[in-house]
Amino acid sequence: MTYLFLACAAGAVSLLLYAAYQLYAQLGSADTRYRDLPPKGFRALWPLVNIMGNTVGVLLPSGKRAALLARLRKAGQDYALTPEQFMGGKLVSALGFGWVGVILAGSGGTALGFALGALLGFLYPDIWLRDHTLARNLRMLKALPFFLDIVTLSVEAGMNLTGALQKAVDRCPPGPLINEVNRVLRDVRSGRPRVEALRALAERLDYAPVSSLVSALVQGELMGSSLAPVLRAQSDQRRTERFLRAEKLAMEAPVKMLGPLIMFIFPCTFIVLGFPIVMKFLQSGL
Repeated sequence: MTYLFLACAAGAVSLLLYAAYQLYAQLGSADTRYRDLPPKGFRALWPLVNIMGNTVGVLLPSGKRAALLARLRKAGQDYALTPEQFMGGKLVSALGFGWVGVILAGSGGTALGFALGALLGFLYPDIWLRDHTLARNLRMLKALPFFLDIVTLSVEAGMNLTGALQKAVDRCPPGPLINEVNRVLRDVRSGRPRVEALRALAERLDYAPVSSLVSALVQGELMGSSLAPVLRAQSDQRRTERFLRAEKLAMEAPVKMLGPLIMFIFPCTFIVLGFPIVMKFLQSGL
């Protein structure tokens, strides 16, 4: 009986391991040959992220899925991650940070450490996505003036808008703006009307400078007016916005320095100045 029980237990464990391997092989893999690479954090734990995404994907409401897809598009990650995979990454991050919280909390606060770590881990991908979107928008804002200058010169030389955009893509350094314009050009080459491709760009990025540029281009395209003055005005406006942003950051710098100044520099200064005075008082018997 003992041998029979051990044999049944070994068979059950073998079946469990085989099922886990099949789950890992089927759900943990994904065809990424025609997609962008996921971010490094997702790539390191990609099988677990994909398994979690396939598991909880059916529970994701359609409204939540659409909101996540819009955020991924705005960050330029919609070709790398699906909303289900992003949610799976949040769950994997929550579990990982939760166990780190348990280790740091020790035996006294296991539950609290896991809860705080899991909460931080669940929110961290959202924080990363927001910061990545802001940094990406800033790179596009910096690249817009030079990009528009190339497009303006090409249009004034006699090219149509599609050819001018292609010329600017060829001449400008790679970056998020060039990637998005390449998507527009691919849409146009595949047969999509240029106006619709530009509107899809504005909807995808949801960024005020790009939306303003697209509105001006679409209006000029529909009305049949010359695009060169419109592009030159947009280039000057983007360059002015960039300088205004730099001035704003320079004006905010003294205000941001007040906190460290009051908390760290002033106390050290008072200690250095007051120490000799206090020592003189102590030596004089006061």
